[in-house]
Amino acid sequence: MSSSLTGKLKAFVFGSPNGPKVYQNLKTADIPVTTAECRSCADPCDQDHDDFSSRLDIDMDSDMLGSVKPYRRQVVISTGKTDWENEVTEAEGTLAAFLTTASSSLGAHKKPKSTNDSLPSGVFSHADAKRLAILNGSHRSFSHDQPEETVIVLPDFMVVSGVPRTLAGAEALWKVAVDPAIDRAGVTTLTENLNTWVLPYSCLILLCSHKRRDKRCAVAAPILEKAFHQYLEREGWEVHTELYDLTTEPSLESQASSTTEKEQLIETQLKSLHTEHRALILKNSHVGGHKFAGNCIIYTPRGAGVWYGRVTPHEVESIVKHTIIDGQVLPTILRGGIDLSCRGKKTLYDW
Repeated sequence: MSSSLTGKLKAFVFGSPNGPKVYQNLKTADIPVTTAECRSCADPCDQDHDDFSSRLDIDMDSDMLGSVKPYRRQVVISTGKTDWENEVTEAEGTLAAFLTTASSSLGAHKKPKSTNDSLPSGVFSHADAKRLAILNGSHRSFSHDQPEETVIVLPDFMVVSGVPRTLAGAEALWKVAVDPAIDRAGVTTLTENLNTWVLPYSCLILLCSHKRRDKRCAVAAPILEKAFHQYLEREGWEVHTELYDLTTEPSLESQASSTTEKEQLIETQLKSLHTEHRALILKNSHVGGHKFAGNCIIYTPRGAGVWYGRVTPHEVESIVKHTIIDGQVLPTILRGGIDLSCRGKKTLYDW
């Protein structure tokens, strides 16, 4: 990254005409934000970072903030792959395609009325959206022999396993965990042998790696994965790049007999996760904005989802320290996010 480029990013907050306004807008919206620099190494870099941005055509001029389309939920479907068909929701015989069909037939088509017009562009509350964002992920299914998938449901921070790779399976997933009409606890009694767990990590890091859609994110993702792994471990965190098999642990359904019990159990587990210092890094399919590669989404157990763009290894240490550990947003690389507003709270982890 050139010195002129670094200067441009620093100026976003401190020197450009719009920088202070953006920072203040985030503060006014009760979003935990930091003035820390997004780049932690010297310029030129003295840490041997692999700056892939110098080899790719990355858009460094457009305003990234506002480039995230609102969604009610985002699901990440197990595939065990890091690249997929160009349009994953059109790939015949996949859960992504079946879920798209189920969403069209079962989903609400009326656009919800916004309850918060004061949020900056690209930043939104899940309650103000109905759209389901469907992604494929690099994690493997818990079901090794059957054509069933394991689905991560966000921002709920939940895992659903045993979802048949059929239209009926997609409809069952919709009804128990994805329908905008239900909350994080979903329904108490599941069908189709579905089981749910809280995602057992302090944070989830999603890295777009969809080569057949655009090679830029495919180049960025493995380099960023390595950098996140390095800096998280340096901070004493445990790092996984595969969701471990939760079927060896009691499901939520086996521990709760009512919706109230299930809600209380989920909240108790979620509140305990930040101190676990354990991160899950997964690669995922297209999320939009490949021109802003590397693209990174960070989810916290409280349900906040921070979308960053133009991320290179130069920025990873700062993201780890300020966002993943301290729960604060770096405005210079922010594309948008879900449920970032934390009125009366200091971090994205506070309840």
